[in-house]
Amino acid sequence: MTPTDPPSRGGAAAGTHPARRASVRPPLPVKMVIAGGFGVGKTTTVGSISEIAPLTTEAAITTVAAGVDDLSHTPHKTTTTVAMDFGCITIDPTLKLYLFGTPGQERFGFMWDDLVEGALGGLVIVDTRRLDDCYAAVDYFEHKRIPFAVAVNSFDGRVEHPLDEVRWALDVADRVPVIAFDARERGSVRDALLVVLELALARAGG
Repeated sequence: MTPTDPPSRGGAAAGTHPARRASVRPPLPVKMVIAGGFGVGKTTTVGSISEIAPLTTEAAITTVAAGVDDLSHTPHKTTTTVAMDFGCITIDPTLKLYLFGTPGQERFGFMWDDLVEGALGGLVIVDTRRLDDCYAAVDYFEHKRIPFAVAVNSFDGRVEHPLDEVRWALDVADRVPVIAFDARERGSVRDALLVVLELALARAGG
């Protein structure tokens, strides 16, 4: 420091103007819900994309539950979500998504209203081998008028039915995106979430 240099104040980093530091704001928090039937990949979706260790509320599938839940397409599944999954991902310096995964079984449906409260949008995950399991989630978001997209999980790396047939079977409006994604792949999950985000922002701006 030369004799003419002004002393630093408050430990401020050299070359950083106080007004510029004050203008830096944390990213805007946005709530998004990951929904769908039992065993469609909700927990996997949250875990694939979350930048923190995801919070899960998984419990072992008991003999009684196995008699109620259809395990024919998920024979190796030993746990199930009984409350919610939670994770987050920073999209860019201005936006951070907080992800809430719903339980898939109908008997835990009473939790949905609390989980969906304040959500900007939702991603309804579908397993085309058992479309019946996702009707409740689609109906719920339509009834609540929450923007959502239908995401067909590509189990074993393939989608069993064309997306147009999935749209017809679910009877969802043209304004609802129907996409294919892989719940195990971070980039694929990110792209699916961005579809919901763009849809929700367009709805809010319209």
